[in-house]
Amino acid sequence: MPETLAEKANNLPLLPGVYIMKDSDSQVIYVGKAKKLKNRVSSYFHGEHLPKVQAMVDKVADFDVIVAGSEFEALVLENSLIKRHKPRYNILLKDDKGYPFIKADVKAEYPCLSISNKAPKDGAKYFGPYGGRSTTREIISTINKAFLLPDCSRKLPRDIGKERPCLNYHMGTCAGWCIRGKDSEDYRRSFSQALRILEGKSGELIEELQSQMEQAAEELRFERAAELRDRLRAVERLQNKQRVISTAFADTDAIGFRRGPKSCFTVLHFVNGDLVSKDVEMMEEPLEEDSEAVSGLIRQYYSTHRGGWPKSILLPCDIPDREDTEELLSQISGRRIYIERPQRGERVRLIEAADINAQEEIKRRTTLAQRRLKTLEWLQKALELEVYPERIEAFDVSNLGDSGIVAAMTVHVEGRPKRRDYRKFRIKSTETRDDYASMYEAVYRRLKRYADGDEKFSPLPDLLLIDGGQTHAMTAESAAAELGITLPIFGMVKDDRHRTRALISPEGREISINTNQAVFSLIGNIQEETHRSAIEYQRSLRKEHYGSTLDDIPGVGPKRRNDLIKYFKSVKNIKDATVSQLNLVVPKNTAQAVYMYFHREESEEK
Repeated sequence: MPETLAEKANNLPLLPGVYIMKDSDSQVIYVGKAKKLKNRVSSYFHGEHLPKVQAMVDKVADFDVIVAGSEFEALVLENSLIKRHKPRYNILLKDDKGYPFIKADVKAEYPCLSISNKAPKDGAKYFGPYGGRSTTREIISTINKAFLLPDCSRKLPRDIGKERPCLNYHMGTCAGWCIRGKDSEDYRRSFSQALRILEGKSGELIEELQSQMEQAAEELRFERAAELRDRLRAVERLQNKQRVISTAFADTDAIGFRRGPKSCFTVLHFVNGDLVSKDVEMMEEPLEEDSEAVSGLIRQYYSTHRGGWPKSILLPCDIPDREDTEELLSQISGRRIYIERPQRGERVRLIEAADINAQEEIKRRTTLAQRRLKTLEWLQKALELEVYPERIEAFDVSNLGDSGIVAAMTVHVEGRPKRRDYRKFRIKSTETRDDYASMYEAVYRRLKRYADGDEKFSPLPDLLLIDGGQTHAMTAESAAAELGITLPIFGMVKDDRHRTRALISPEGREISINTNQAVFSLIGNIQEETHRSAIEYQRSLRKEHYGSTLDDIPGVGPKRRNDLIKYFKSVKNIKDATVSQLNLVVPKNTAQAVYMYFHREESEEK
């Protein structure tokens, strides 16, 4: 018999290397690196995994390994194999967008800015890369207008003096360099200043223009001073608006990573503290592990998007191979690059800005219906549900001590509340506080009505959520089993801030949801809505009961009624209290009125 994959993995060495997972057609479906091949590869064939990992493992028919001399060699080899095979289950960035550069042909007599798909070593200066051609065109147009450089189709010096100046000249966005008699040195001076902006030196340029303007004014060259003033204002506007203008060597890149219906990886480029450009990579599904995802994404991003190397890369989370990734990127770029995860200060705010951008990109690129669909699809995979959870029902219990015990059931269809299907239950099986017995009764009564053919309790939910932990889920499951009904049931586990952080099965399998913002929000909203419904029902019964009893007593208004209930906990305790005990809460005459209300029959007999 051929050895199983688990046996094959157990025979691997405890050495660093790369493993290559293959399907039944011998196609490479995943490439990974390992510090110890035996431990890492064997872990895939034991225990439970996240949905995406399990889907990959289910398709593995065989695997190969390549032993490396060190962890760093394994990382480099993994990067190379991912580029070559583009495995289905690896994180893959779309590298066919044609990230453009800005080209400055500084050797020409009248240099200009243009878009280039590459950055060859041809003597020109290149800036970028940028996120798209429309962004790049906007940058070029903005700079040309700020420095009154030509932005039309005319070629200089060929077209000087051949035609009248175009509309740009009359609108004041070009100095009219095509007019005969213009000084080419003035043109190169303006162009040189434009390059200072692209190089991230706008602060130095502002100081220089300020000095030149003041000097021209002192020399009574007011026309020149006015030109410099206008140039200075244009540069200041560029700086204040933080136009998306990059540099060949950015100072700092801040990485953002968020998951929702999709996953988004953003890179914000900062120069001298100013945001100068943004790149976005969108994955169509929510990735599982932040650290693994970010580690793979930054390696792919920086090894394929050349031309914009930072000094520091700021991450939103720790990655397991930080030092090796630093060395890899330093080798590719030819300069020292540092990867950091800041804990405080201004750099933390840069990461927060990147995260916000990632979240907003997810919202912008998905409709509300798509977000709900993706969220429920993720929930189906994570909980291993046989059917898509179109209808979700949730239960919660509320009580006031040993009285007024109630339960509420809410219904969400396609992630939206369906209030006309909400149900409320007065608990009858217990007269003392017992959450488990109360939950059992509520779930049993709901399912019994379905079993009896009550159309108001049809259909069954695709997913049943119970407010509480494993024992609450087991209680609900036993109620369903009593009626011979099988359906997926999970408890909603809260954190110390009373927010649902995980779902847990009756068998104790816990699925974390706080790493997926969309699922976390959905389940949190369901839990809060169910709790609210139970509390409101319980309060309405209290008001109905206490109002009909206490509101008829002279001198007892809403405030005194609430004070009495809060102190004595129940109407029965109020009835059994003496006048002196009642006087601890309300004035003596009111205490006497309350006492006489409940004991008037005794007084009449006397």
